[in-house]
Amino acid sequence: MQPRMTPIHCSQRSIVRFLMKPVAIIRHSRTEGPGHFATFLDRHSLPWTLFRIDAGDALPAPSQINEFSGLCLMGGPMSVNDDLPWIPRLLELIRLMIAADRPVIGHCLGGQLISKALGGVVSRNPVKEIGWGLVSTDDTPQAFQWLGDIKQFESFHWHGETFTIPPGGERILASAACPNQAYVVNGKHLGMQCHVEMTAAMIHDWCESGADEIEASLSSPAVQTPKQITENLENRLHALNTAAEQLYSRWITGLKAED
Repeated sequence: MQPRMTPIHCSQRSIVRFLMKPVAIIRHSRTEGPGHFATFLDRHSLPWTLFRIDAGDALPAPSQINEFSGLCLMGGPMSVNDDLPWIPRLLELIRLMIAADRPVIGHCLGGQLISKALGGVVSRNPVKEIGWGLVSTDDTPQAFQWLGDIKQFESFHWHGETFTIPPGGERILASAACPNQAYVVNGKHLGMQCHVEMTAAMIHDWCESGADEIEASLSSPAVQTPKQITENLENRLHALNTAAEQLYSRWITGLKAED
């Protein structure tokens, strides 16, 4: 199957944007698409191409890395430690993109994949996190570069595993239930445990498709019911989108126009 491609939007923002190679977005599960990340790229006239592993799309080959300005990894219900044929190939793609100085960003499973690719370890988190929960910004220059004056925000979570900060990485976000929520490598690559890409449609979809998992996990203090998750959703998403755009705005500064 062929990956989905978006058109290059024509606007008057900057000729550099028109010359930008697309960002490769890797989707691992049908319900865990690029969400607000794609909205952000579209708004900034940045092209992107979606590779749907769940639908049988092939990953970009090592020889194709120069065709993309960056790499984005979405979430998924699998573990990076599962014996799946595409995981070793994706780990190698991550390493090649980073070696080529092309920005990589990962959401939840994506952040775990980046960690493992760079020598980190992914293992079970002490508690499962599902729903809304505060994440706090580390008091470091690196964290300030990525989050500015945002000291904490309510992010969305859905995970049972966690990553270690990989060699060469620096943590920028933490939470009470999961100390490693986000890290930066080389000032350019961003791995996150939390889901900042969420939209209202995604949240409703996850609550429906993940109802059994929620029910089975309610003994965890960091798991919310669907009713709790969808309360005050519009305001929560507005605040989440603000934080996401702060992170995404920093990340796209590493993208380069075509040679």
